[in-house]
Amino acid sequence: MASSLSTAAFSSRILASSSSVSSSSTARHALLRSPPSLSFSYSLRSLAFSSHFSPLQRRSTVSVRSSGRFSTVASPRCDASDPNQLKSAREDIKELLKSNFCHPILVRLGWHDAGTYNKNIEAWPQKGGANGSLRFEIELKHAANAGLVNALNLIQPIKDKYPGVTYADLFQLASATAIEDAGGPKIPMKYGRVDVSAPNECPEEGRLPDAGPPSPADHLREVFYRMGLNDKEIVALSGAHTLGRSRPERSGWGKPETKYTKDGPGAPGGQSWTVQWLKFDNSYFKDIKAKRDEDLLVLPTDAVLFEDPSFKVYAEKYAEDQETFFKDYAEAHAKLSNLGAKFEPPEVGL
Repeated sequence: MASSLSTAAFSSRILASSSSVSSSSTARHALLRSPPSLSFSYSLRSLAFSSHFSPLQRRSTVSVRSSGRFSTVASPRCDASDPNQLKSAREDIKELLKSNFCHPILVRLGWHDAGTYNKNIEAWPQKGGANGSLRFEIELKHAANAGLVNALNLIQPIKDKYPGVTYADLFQLASATAIEDAGGPKIPMKYGRVDVSAPNECPEEGRLPDAGPPSPADHLREVFYRMGLNDKEIVALSGAHTLGRSRPERSGWGKPETKYTKDGPGAPGGQSWTVQWLKFDNSYFKDIKAKRDEDLLVLPTDAVLFEDPSFKVYAEKYAEDQETFFKDYAEAHAKLSNLGAKFEPPEVGL
């Protein structure tokens, strides 16, 4: 997924959702009414783990801190999420989105937890993927995850309220709900992911994409093929950059401010990929193809979608046909959300 897919394609690809958020619903509604456009972004802070556990959970060594610092030791593990709590958590996420404009950063949170998956490793959790490991400080400190502490701060109260939902499920639920709430397609999600329980189960750094590699097409394929994704899925997932913005002080990419970001909503500043960066549509592809607005961000990993012959077939199609983009995006997002996940029955659909 610069900002999120800034590290990269992820940091950039699903990212820059501002973490400081304002509750100006007027600004959000104005954005949603204007022409389509979106993007991602992120920010920093902390998280304290709940000390209340449902019967579905079993304890390992737990560190609960109220000092605003992340735990560096083992934490509670859920074996499966409670279906009723999942549904209630989804409603709370919708309310959070209404008040905080945090769609981009929640999308990025789900992507970055799942995007560490390596299809060449069979053992769980060494293979990485959607297993809740991103809640640990050691993984949050990876360069590609800059600012995602803010996303954890936003959803931790929901985790505390619904202890029967695993972190792995909550991250993916928040990501899919954010896409749908921003006007995107319904994602065919399933739940029941098991959490890793300790920091030593986190993947090593370096599995997420960079935004400005020497050979963008080769880099995207190296990273996404390792996950088992193909060229169509790479391009479709890149379209999530229609949401959010990149902040140069965090990612090293983008302008400090543009005419589209100087007034928020949320904390002002950064550079968005699209004009309406809180609306999910196919503007990302249209704007890259048009190349007519210097205030819109185009990373090397964005531009290559219209340069590489194979990528270009899909990018051109999505620029012209939003319905096809939505269909392909929903399938790719759902596939990404399941990568590396260990489901313990029952798998739950909402």
